[in-house]
Amino acid sequence: MDICSLQKLVPIHGVLMGINIYENWEKVEKFQARSDDWVIATYPKAGTTWACEIVDMIYSGGDPEKCRRDAIYNRVPYLEFQIPGMPSGVEQLDATPSPRLVKTHLPIQLMPNSFWEKNSKIIYVARNAKDVAVSYYFFHQIVKALPDPGPWDVFLDNYIKGNVSYGSWHDHVKGWWEKRHDYNILYLFYEDLKENPKREIRKMLDFLEKEISDDILEKIVYHTSFDVMKTNDMVNYKTIPNEILDQSTTSFMRKGIAGDWKNHFTVAQNEKFDEDYKRKMSDTELHFRTEI
Repeated sequence: MDICSLQKLVPIHGVLMGINIYENWEKVEKFQARSDDWVIATYPKAGTTWACEIVDMIYSGGDPEKCRRDAIYNRVPYLEFQIPGMPSGVEQLDATPSPRLVKTHLPIQLMPNSFWEKNSKIIYVARNAKDVAVSYYFFHQIVKALPDPGPWDVFLDNYIKGNVSYGSWHDHVKGWWEKRHDYNILYLFYEDLKENPKREIRKMLDFLEKEISDDILEKIVYHTSFDVMKTNDMVNYKTIPNEILDQSTTSFMRKGIAGDWKNHFTVAQNEKFDEDYKRKMSDTELHFRTEI
């Protein structure tokens, strides 16, 4: 398999996606959700793995050993994932007994209808656009199935225009925000989770209708901290072969902070970004913190 052959992006209902997802789209669209599914939805690089590990800790009653039963991508299958020679996300999920944990990066308008019909619980985590841009840039450098990002300024321009996999960040976060009361959706912010993980995990517990003791909550906070997850091979994607995910130069779990964008944006890039951001976000009350 030549993983580089998957680098082409093609539109699915107007949203750019990898050719591998496009070729598997009919199965994704027809995916059958279940009423007891717990879904973690995000735009890429918005704390997805972190949220998945927290939800699996809740699912496992706060037992870190149960969370080491398998790699995170098997414990929380990635719905639209498709790489030749590997089980697709749909195949993984179809073979998983209930209750299932599901990960997706799909914008809300592309979510399979069965999630709404079954009223599945969905936790959406949103992260500020600037930190996502930086994290996504470094991610492109290690994921062989993503297009070459080119230099930072070129990638940033493509990101601003939505010419990246999963399309526009602005459309993604706004789409989920606007529908959060129409469906069974808990909308959380990465920056809030960094600032006070205990408070935000309590919101998840309430939403998922789970009760745990303060001791177990503390255990979840500890085991899902960035420093602990970074060294946990069941979370840090070190079990993925280098020809698919090459972590030799940059690790999958890189910094996990709010405000790293300041180390990469020039003054001119920041001004241009802010001007574009203000225009695209003028129709929403959705507000992000770019540092904490």
